[in-house]
Amino acid sequence: MNGRSAQRLTMLQEALASGGTLHLRDAAILCGVSEMTIRRDLTTQPSAMALLGGRLVMTSYPGATQVYDLTEQQANYYPVKHALCQQAAGFIEEGDTLFIDCGSTLMPLLGQLKSFNQLTVVTYALNVATVVSALPNVRLVLLGGLFYAASQSFGSDEMRATIERIGINKAFISAAGVDCGRGVSCFHFHEVAPKQAAIASALQCFLVVDASKFGIIRPAYFASLNDFDIIVTNDKCTSELLTDFRGRTIFSHSPALPTCEHAH
Repeated sequence: MNGRSAQRLTMLQEALASGGTLHLRDAAILCGVSEMTIRRDLTTQPSAMALLGGRLVMTSYPGATQVYDLTEQQANYYPVKHALCQQAAGFIEEGDTLFIDCGSTLMPLLGQLKSFNQLTVVTYALNVATVVSALPNVRLVLLGGLFYAASQSFGSDEMRATIERIGINKAFISAAGVDCGRGVSCFHFHEVAPKQAAIASALQCFLVVDASKFGIIRPAYFASLNDFDIIVTNDKCTSELLTDFRGRTIFSHSPALPTCEHAH
């Protein structure tokens, strides 16, 4: 663990020892760093603390269960996500129809699409659609329904059938949790149907996930590891967790993160 980061987390934990909460702004002032630095400490280091509604609390505090916040996730591990997407983009071919999942992990992949003359992107994610809609060489298929602001995505009962009618060459899927025994999972149940439909329909399926997600179980299960053809990740310390995976694993050349301890 980074020494300064450890010292900040220890200081904040001591401040919370008597109970209660600490506003993120006050935590940053206490440590003499920016709010983003505190966020980074919490997401890259083991900690008994969590952010709840902009306030720092102990994870034992009632209501401190982690929730998904797209804005926060976009700032987490961006260099790693960029490196993962560079690897994943190497599998895209001219004329492909791609399914691109929601969330922050696959956003850097969109910048790689400019080099192609003709592609089709299928997505149920508003943030993905917004970027793709500005690319003149990419045809966009946006799957609609009820909008979920937390993940900037849509959900509907008809989405599975719609995906099954589209000829998808390659599906790029992200996840919030990867466990060798319990499979691949995400935070939101409305994402299960489109993820599963894309995995079932695509000629080739990619799980693009940073190593911090290994050993984590989220509420909404949607696939087993062997539902994927290729896993793109960033840390070879996860290789022992993939011994039963029958597909191919690609390790990106990305900045090292202290994630091995989370993968067990």
